[in-house]
Amino acid sequence: MKLSLFRFAAVWMIGAGLLAGCRSYKSKENQLTDTPDRGTIHISVDESFRPVIDEQVKVYESNHPGTSIIVDYKPEAECLKDLLVDSVRMIIATRRYTPNEKKLVSDSLKVGLYSMVVARDAVALIMNPTVAEDSLNMTEVKEILQGKFRKNLIPVFDGVKATSTVRFIIDSVLRGDTLTRKATAGRTSEGVIDYIAGTENAIGFIGYSWVGDKDDTLQQKFLKKVKIIPLKSTYSEGGVVRPGPWSISTGSYPLVRDLVYILKEKHHGLGNGFADFMSGQRGQLIFRRSYLVPAQLDFSVRMARLKE
Repeated sequence: MKLSLFRFAAVWMIGAGLLAGCRSYKSKENQLTDTPDRGTIHISVDESFRPVIDEQVKVYESNHPGTSIIVDYKPEAECLKDLLVDSVRMIIATRRYTPNEKKLVSDSLKVGLYSMVVARDAVALIMNPTVAEDSLNMTEVKEILQGKFRKNLIPVFDGVKATSTVRFIIDSVLRGDTLTRKATAGRTSEGVIDYIAGTENAIGFIGYSWVGDKDDTLQQKFLKKVKIIPLKSTYSEGGVVRPGPWSISTGSYPLVRDLVYILKEKHHGLGNGFADFMSGQRGQLIFRRSYLVPAQLDFSVRMARLKE
């Protein structure tokens, strides 16, 4: 009888342990609160891409009603700092992570990083419509940025420090030279547009996605307040080009930059789902409709001869 009681107790304890294990497993499973089809995540995005990323998020959430992607728009440098913020699942900026950043995130958060270029954008130059200037070459652009241009134009950015536009201009145009102290900033890209609209001796540097969508009613209102200045083509002698899908994809427009996502996710969750969406057909079409250049799919039109 005592032996039977002992066996019963042993079996009961083993069973209880298995049930507890099952409950623990289910509890851990439930802690994975997001999948590509449900849940909430936070992402940090370079403010200069706000129009097109707003559209990407809107379409994704519409197709996946159980999801919520909360976007914090900020200067690029602030986005990259969020690589070390555990609650931020994705960064969208104009460059990939560095080896040092990858190691720091791996050591601190025990998670890997993955990045992909999903589109190509341009830095557009805008001026007040009353200004007679019709085009510029890159030598003149550099002189404006140095404060040496003959008309003493004031460069205006979406923030004088820490933005992707400022970093791109310093790296790709000034190439180590000093930005003029006369340079000023709007709080946002829309702030730059408003400043240029009210100032004749200024020239704005903003992401093309703010003024390039011909079908967006808000951007059409912007283009009534400012004009885009064409630049001398990279390839054509004497020719000038405006930023646009063709000039961005061919490289004939001289101020082209990448749009990159950096993903940090320990499981295949909502971050992966949104990343796959942006790099897939529907997301790439959204970039194309926003007059950026999709980087992962080729939508170019080719002539074909049909046999009769």
